[in-house]
Amino acid sequence: MEKGMNNETGFASFLDEMKWRGFFEQCTDEKALAELLTAETVTAYIGFDPTADSLHIGSLLPIMGLVHLQRHGHRPIAIVGGATAMVGDPSGRTELRSMLTLEQIERNLQGIKEQLSHYIRFGDGPQDGLMLNNADWLKDFGYLEFLREYGQFFSVNQMLTRDSVKTRMEHGLSFIEFNYMILQAFDFMVLNRDHGCRLQMGGSDQWGNICSGIDLTRRVNRQEVYGLTFPLMMTAAGTKMGKTASGAVWLAAARTSVHDFYQFWINVDDRDVARFLRLYTLLPRERIEELEKLQGADIREAKRVLAGEVTALLHGRDAADKAAEAARALFGGGGDAESIPSSERPEGDFAGDGLLLLEALVESGLLKSKGEARRMIRQQAVRVNGEVISDEMRALSAADIRDGRIALQVGKKRHHHILVG
Repeated sequence: MEKGMNNETGFASFLDEMKWRGFFEQCTDEKALAELLTAETVTAYIGFDPTADSLHIGSLLPIMGLVHLQRHGHRPIAIVGGATAMVGDPSGRTELRSMLTLEQIERNLQGIKEQLSHYIRFGDGPQDGLMLNNADWLKDFGYLEFLREYGQFFSVNQMLTRDSVKTRMEHGLSFIEFNYMILQAFDFMVLNRDHGCRLQMGGSDQWGNICSGIDLTRRVNRQEVYGLTFPLMMTAAGTKMGKTASGAVWLAAARTSVHDFYQFWINVDDRDVARFLRLYTLLPRERIEELEKLQGADIREAKRVLAGEVTALLHGRDAADKAAEAARALFGGGGDAESIPSSERPEGDFAGDGLLLLEALVESGLLKSKGEARRMIRQQAVRVNGEVISDEMRALSAADIRDGRIALQVGKKRHHHILVG
């Protein structure tokens, strides 16, 4: 270990690791922030929108940013925007977000809190993370009171120059969305006042909002604070991170099974593997650089390491190992088939006319509708026990049961076993 290196991380500082791993996009005052991070325990925050009861892998980059901050001895705050979710962040959007009810937001908050606890150590210690809801300080604030106290600190001319606003202006920006920047700026000011927060981090599309928060905090609290942004993640193929042909890849196992989550990382583009090892795992630098040297077919080993590490961080090592076993069972001729996603059905369902395959594909979660199932059958993308199916009216019968199960497959990567009892 080199002199000055952090024993846990292998890097001299938080910013050094952020740069090496590929998180560092922009910083408002890098020199001053570096000095602050060296001199004291710094509290930093990132906001997450509770627009669903689960985050998806597009949120992994900011989550990992908080993980690294805590590993370097600083305190992370995760803000879940219960109040701002009622407004909608226009950043990176070309259309208005759907409005959520208070009940929907509360349900989503609980799901997100459970997921974040897999990554961040929450507690009462000086370096333990906090999870806060901005509704706690925004929902009871009177509109006129808010305008009188804080409206004077915002310039409409300046707000119109922010990228998040300019982009939406081309398509139409509602007044309620225009207020989002003010609310996020107010969050930073409150967190600085009540929790000593000195740093806000987020995606590069948040730069304007972060700068507004810095300006408000300086004016109201007379405190110097900082901003740090991460690059917006695109795959080598040019698609937005976390988006697939079948939809988003969710952190909740109920939405994206552990098996499918693991397989997503196994199937990433070869060109993305090295970058993803740096961004989404906690592997030491030496190990990552070793894996980055792999070429050709050997890259498959780097993908297995990537998939195993990312899955273990979220779902635990046991679940990651089971997903790896399932992958070997399906694609490598070995492993434990019990790890493949499955459901149970009584043997009677397969007597007589049997169970319509279209229904089985939808009820198993492999496909979203019978219409989609028909299209996939026409494209010869559906298999039963390894056999390509071309008949849309095909029924599953007792003859399809092999060793107490029926193996369904859609495409090359999606599998489900019906366990017959």
